[in-house]
Amino acid sequence: VQLAESGGGLVQSGGSLKLSCAASGTTYEANAYAWYRQDAGNQRDMVARIHTGGKITYSDSVKGRFTISFDNAKNTVYLQMNSLEPEDSAVYLCNAEGWYGNYWGQGTQVTVSS
Repeated sequence: VQLAESGGGLVQSGGSLKLSCAASGTTYEANAYAWYRQDAGNQRDMVARIHTGGKITYSDSVKGRFTISFDNAKNTVYLQMNSLEPEDSAVYLCNAEGWYGNYWGQGTQVTVSS
């Protein structure tokens, strides 16, 4: 599975961004997609996860502010991020959980200014 993220950028505190992750290749093997973020110290944490069956999980830090969704027709995962805070600044990476392992995109930078 190949993953390509887009939609990152610079936004002011309180603003919104929508990230996209287009999946291609052997997408039939993916049973879940997730967004992770990696900070300057290379700590990588899961932000949101969506199973292809519909179950959704969010980290406590983004619950109520971020929304993950999946467009099956486009094989694209989205992350709508609202009420952004400087602490949300990070590289956001798309992940696919497949039969043969985990797949990662290259990441997209999100910077929130105060």
